Order: sequence, then C-alpha cells, then structure tokens
Amino acid sequence: MKAAVYRGSHVPLSIEEVPTPEPGEHGLLLRVRACGVCGSDLHAIQHGLPEPGGILGHEFAGEVAGVGAGVEGEWSLGDRAFSLPQVTCGACPACLRGDSEACAHIRPLGALRPGDLPGAYAELVAVSARDSLRLPADLDYGLAALIEPLSTGLKAFRAAQLPPRGSALVIGAGPIGLAITHWARFFGAGHVVVSERANGRMKLANALGATHVIDADRIGDPVAEFERVAGRAPDVVFEAVGVPGMIQRCIEIAPRRGLVVVAGVCMEADEIQPLLAILKEIRLSFVLGYSIDDCRFTLEMMRAGRIDPGAMITVRVSLDELPEAFEALKRPTHQCKVMVTA
Repeated sequence: MKAAVYRGSHVPLSIEEVPTPEPGEHGLLLRVRACGVCGSDLHAIQHGLPEPGGILGHEFAGEVAGVGAGVEGEWSLGDRAFSLPQVTCGACPACLRGDSEACAHIRPLGALRPGDLPGAYAELVAVSARDSLRLPADLDYGLAALIEPLSTGLKAFRAAQLPPRGSALVIGAGPIGLAITHWARFFGAGHVVVSERANGRMKLANALGATHVIDADRIGDPVAEFERVAGRAPDVVFEAVGVPGMIQRCIEIAPRRGLVVVAGVCMEADEIQPLLAILKEIRLSFVLGYSIDDCRFTLEMMRAGRIDPGAMITVRVSLDELPEAFEALKRPTHQCKVMVTA
C-alpha cells in the first residue's frame, strides 16, 4: 500500500510503498477515507520525536477492508467506521471498567513517539475493533474524522465544569480551541470569548459560536477586553495553543481563584512561576485525549444535526498532495484543519 512516511524532521514526508498491515484477531483493517492533520503531528516532527520510518495520522475514519477472526459477525467488509487511535487489551482492570484511556497495555496509533503503531497517513490502517464506532451511511468521512479533535475539546470543556450561563476565555482558535468554543456554546455558556492572532481563524471562531473574538496582536490584555464585553471576569481560561510560556500567561491573566484548563500540547520544556499561581490560588487542570464515550456522544450529536463543525475543514488534499500541504503548515497559515481524503 501507499503511505506518507516520516524520514526526518528536516525533510518532507515521503510517499512510499509499504507493507499492508494485518487487522489482528480483535482488529479491523480500515481503508482510510479521511485523515486530519493535527498540530501534534507538526510539533512532534519539529522536535524530532517520531522514529524515522513511522507513519503519522491519528484523526481518521474509513471503510472496513479486513476483519479479524475474533470480531467476525460483529463487523463486515464495507462497514463505515471511526476508530480511536489506539489498540487496547480489553482485559486489564481499566479496560474492564470501561476506562480504555488507562489501559495498562495501550498502544497509540500515529507514530508520534517511538513504539507507537503506524497511523493513517496511508491507504490502510490497522485498528482495534473494541475502540471503533460504526458510522451512519450519510455522514461525510471528513466530518467523521473531526470526531477526534471535537472529542478532545469535549473532554477539555467537561474538565472545566462550567456552570450554566458561565463564561469562558479560550486562548487560541486552532482546532482544539474551536472545538472547546463549539461545545461551550452547545452546553449553554453565556460568554465564550476567543483570543487569536490569525484572521482566518478569528472568522472561524465567530462561525463556531464565539460570542466575541479578540485580536491577540492588537489587544494585549484579553481579560480586560473580556470584562469589557461580558461585564465580569471569565470563570475559566482554556489554554489551547501548546507553546512554551502559554501556561504562565494564562496564570497571569486568570482571575483570582480562577481555573486554567490546559488543552494545548506543548512538547518542549516550559516553566511557570508557582508563587503567582499560589498568591492567586489558581487551579490548573491538564487534560489528555478523550474516552470512547466522548467520541460516541460527539458522533450522536453529529448524526442528530445538533453540531455542525464542517467549517473547521479549510482544505482537502489527496495522500499524494499531503507532503506539500504538511510542509506549508510548518509556517504561519490561515488553515485550520487540512483533511487528507480518498
């Protein structure tokens, strides 16, 4: 099969012929129909984290092209599926209580770190049947691939335990910041203010539910601007950028006894000033990923037409076009979600 292979942090992804994976006894083989490019892929490559020869891509949906012997009868060739980017054991205490995120033997897909399984920048990807959800026939594969970043935003939003009509300041309007914004409005937040630098992403924040958007290059104090438009300080500040210095910046701007939810993935060493956080009695909450129930809820809301995240997809490219598109994303861009489709 054909795949976009990582060969080094300073060279483009390489379109190569690689061995076709096997589904495994309790797995599925998916023909990838859509796979989103995640900022984590870009950050990992910039810091040389993947192993050369790895295949990235962890936001995907596809069509069942192979069924493991242990799941025959549960899945059929041609079924449409979304899969979490992980293979879990199904037998450890965490799996048995339904907490697959904490599986003792979990193996992530997407090659972000040494030892990870191959991801979906490929024609085919092997996944776990127990970590997969069946898709309705009328759901676009590109939208289905958005289940992953939307579920990440859902878990981050839930971590805030925002009260009805509560208020949120979202720092960053990339896919995760936009997902948090979308869910905050979905669940009835009164004020959802987004701070962003890129003009295109500011427009997307408005389209996806922000009550006000701050031009971060023009306004240096987002909380003062928040208070101007909302009449109060935010209940929670979401950090959705993931670069060094942003956690400290959120501590600085958060109100006294405020909550900072860290959803951005920073892959570099960072530092904070604990004294300031102590003096303000700031609460920091770090979130990782999502559960299959988060994904199931996101899918159900898509199926019911309750959420419409399609504006997040700003361009669709083929697998052959991915290396060039990926290189372009390493520089400042107006793009939000680049979707590889087949």
